[in-house]
Amino acid sequence: MKQRRPARLIALFCLGWLLFSFPLLTLWDRPESLFGLPLLPLGLFLAWALVIAVLAWLMERGES
Repeated sequence: MKQRRPARLIALFCLGWLLFSFPLLTLWDRPESLFGLPLLPLGLFLAWALVIAVLAWLMERGES
């Protein structure tokens, strides 16, 4: 598992890079709202939370 951890972390970094890149952010930049929240901040927060959750899972998984 220790040999695959750096590759998975690099893949997670690339996923985060793509999630926060300009072309994908324009998909969320719309005047609509979901439950009264604008889509852009909601999408940014959810993407950020997803990246952190996957990072925590990857780091915790390798310790046991």
